[in-house]
Amino acid sequence: MKKNVLIMGAAGRDFHNFNVYFRDNEAYDVKAFTATQIPNIDDRKYPKELAGTLYPKGISIYPEEELAELIKKLTIHIVVFAYSDQPHEVVMNKASLVNAAGADFWLMGYNQTALRSIKPVISVCAVRTGSGKSQTSRKIVKILTAMGKKVVAIRHPMPYGNLAEQAVQRFATLEDLKKHKCTIEEMEEYEPYIAMNAVIYAGVDYEKILRAAEKEADIILWDGGNNDTPFYFSDMKFVVADPTRPYHEISYYPGETNIRMADYIIINKEDSANLEDIMVVRENCMAVNPKAIIIDGVSPIFVENPEIIQGKKVLVVEDGPTLTHGELSIGAGYLAAKKWGAQIVDPRPYTVGSIKEAYTKYPQIEEIIPALGYSDQQIKELEETINAAKDIDAVVIGTPIDLRRIIKIKKPSVRVYYELEEIGEPKLEGILKQKFGK
Repeated sequence: MKKNVLIMGAAGRDFHNFNVYFRDNEAYDVKAFTATQIPNIDDRKYPKELAGTLYPKGISIYPEEELAELIKKLTIHIVVFAYSDQPHEVVMNKASLVNAAGADFWLMGYNQTALRSIKPVISVCAVRTGSGKSQTSRKIVKILTAMGKKVVAIRHPMPYGNLAEQAVQRFATLEDLKKHKCTIEEMEEYEPYIAMNAVIYAGVDYEKILRAAEKEADIILWDGGNNDTPFYFSDMKFVVADPTRPYHEISYYPGETNIRMADYIIINKEDSANLEDIMVVRENCMAVNPKAIIIDGVSPIFVENPEIIQGKKVLVVEDGPTLTHGELSIGAGYLAAKKWGAQIVDPRPYTVGSIKEAYTKYPQIEEIIPALGYSDQQIKELEETINAAKDIDAVVIGTPIDLRRIIKIKKPSVRVYYELEEIGEPKLEGILKQKFGK
């Protein structure tokens, strides 16, 4: 008898697990997905074009709040938990709810869900969103490119629009961002690669994405999102840990899984963390994965035209997912404003719509604006929020993309940049040359 399955997700790992394990598997009948974290992805379908011949009508996606009811209504035997950046306690709370409703609770492992490439694969993952994975990925691409290698990056999925149309996406120019109708969150991940004249793929069907990328790559770079595990079997696994959030490396799912799988653990942000917390992270990592090589790192901040904000009253706009999923209260923009003696103005009196709602949903955010832009309406609300503040001198943009290309900011503004720098040895360049320098 077929087992009825429900997959809990957030438009990423859930679809991938379905595609690689359940799509053509006649032992299971996937009755539904549930969605959380990302707005506007519930109450729709995983399309028939992607669902395969066993699901000619596609598969419905419901809000996660209906989980217990759905288990009973659809006679669910197995619930697969398939999203990331969650505290261990929350994962077990979900498991308890599922078990109490009568279903089994699954966490699917690397061997069941990873795909194998014909090209070498380097994966860059993290303990938490906002740890510094993106600048680590960029540095690896730069090093390998300088060595004469063609590196193609593949990003963890962020499919917020038409899923069938987003099955395979390739980004090499700014026009590609418009072509694929990218949200601000997507542009924050893809645009830095485009600025380096690199190619990055994303989408929904990661088997097809991999095969397309292999045609133009010497080396595949898996740029993992949230703190998810790689979708591809990796020849080298780099994992970034964050000492500004000590103990998260052993208390978040699947961040701890990443730490245990890592070949190299980069303890980043050592310039903005205290020594005690750095040592806690180091000891925790060594305890669960003593074979991993630890790399110490910092993420120095660079500001364009710092005289614009020095000693001035400013609004600070930060990377949205770092503040929301990552649960951080500050980011690079805030640190830059403080470094240059700016007075940070509380943005909350000026917020509107979904930007205003974010401060209730994520109470750790206070003095900064999360650059949320999952829809045209939300982008408009972000623009209105920034421009509503009349008693400021400038805006500090701490996002990975230039927001001024997306919205009109009426006040003078500066961008903040941050890159990875290793402290002492080993360094990424030496490690990569030893592996690929022949």
